[in-house]
Amino acid sequence: MKKLAISLLTAAMFCLNLQAWGSLGHQTVIAVAQRHLTEKTKANIAKYFDYDLKKDATWMDAHRKDVPIAYTTAWHVYNVDENHNYDPNPRLAKGDAIHALQVVDYNLKHYKDLTDSAVVMNVRMLIHFVGDMHCPVHSYFPAPRNFWPCRLNGEEFKTFHGLYDGMPAKLWPGIKADELAAQLDNCNGCQRNRIAKGGPVEWAKACGDRNCYIYEINPPLTEELDPDTVEKSRELISLQLRDAGYRLAKLLNLYFGN
Repeated sequence: MKKLAISLLTAAMFCLNLQAWGSLGHQTVIAVAQRHLTEKTKANIAKYFDYDLKKDATWMDAHRKDVPIAYTTAWHVYNVDENHNYDPNPRLAKGDAIHALQVVDYNLKHYKDLTDSAVVMNVRMLIHFVGDMHCPVHSYFPAPRNFWPCRLNGEEFKTFHGLYDGMPAKLWPGIKADELAAQLDNCNGCQRNRIAKGGPVEWAKACGDRNCYIYEINPPLTEELDPDTVEKSRELISLQLRDAGYRLAKLLNLYFGN
């Protein structure tokens, strides 16, 4: 099979330990999606993966500094403007989560022309960056960046960003991704279609509209966070994980459902 080249960006703009959602969050996004894949989609994916996709939920985080894919380091986040529209801001000139999904879209629409290893790599990017773009602190607003140190009920966090990266595990300690997905998956077919309408650019706007809520709970640079931050974030995190799953299912069915 011919290999279509993924656009390579040779220099990483910055090196940050961004791990949106952690293992539980990323696995839950995939678990929600798996509940809505067609049998044809499942069969085609199984030709390339002889294991559950959830195993690769955080593969892009674990390998982001590997030399062959170091160009993806900046691709886990994205900018929105003051109206929460996607903004390919120059400060993310090396690419972002939306760019990543556009690359994946081109490649997976032609996945039968790719080598097996290229299909696997693109699916890993797809399942991870759809999750990343829904994490509240991965939408970069015009407000101050979200890397300030903070405290929550006596617990120290190196960054506000890191708190929200780990929020699913704080909200649902000890739960398995499939169990959490079953709890969050509460929409009928028409509702799922509305949520998944459009593509990454439109979803970035929807995420921006919703994710700004975290700065209502704790305005930028707040060092001593609202003691109820975790519980106040429950609805937002639930909706973002669920909607990411529906949107991921749409894309997987689009690429592999024929």
